[in-house]
Amino acid sequence: MSARLYVLKDLKVWNKAMEITEKVYRLSANFPREERYGLTSQIRRCAVSVPSNIAEGAGRNTNGEFKNFLSIANGSAYELFTQLILSYKLKLVPKEDVEYILKEIIEVQKMNYALIKLLNK
Repeated sequence: MSARLYVLKDLKVWNKAMEITEKVYRLSANFPREERYGLTSQIRRCAVSVPSNIAEGAGRNTNGEFKNFLSIANGSAYELFTQLILSYKLKLVPKEDVEYILKEIIEVQKMNYALIKLLNK
């Protein structure tokens, strides 16, 4: 196992983002078949983008590059937030399930901003 992978697995923000991604995949599995190439696909890509960008940034050579990818991850988190609200409004998922994940997304965003702040020092 490489040193970078070990560090990545220790990043709490990456682990939390991975948990959210798993939950989003399970939640979207119950979306209607006609949404397979629409909202289901989009929401899953968005969810995967958050930990993926954190990972890509962690694998870069400079703090500046890492911060850039953390910023992209935040953008994806906002997209995911929006799509989950839309899923609820379209009555594709129960309110409780969406609210729980939305709270976790906010937590990841806060962790992400804190990491960016730390990298600025």
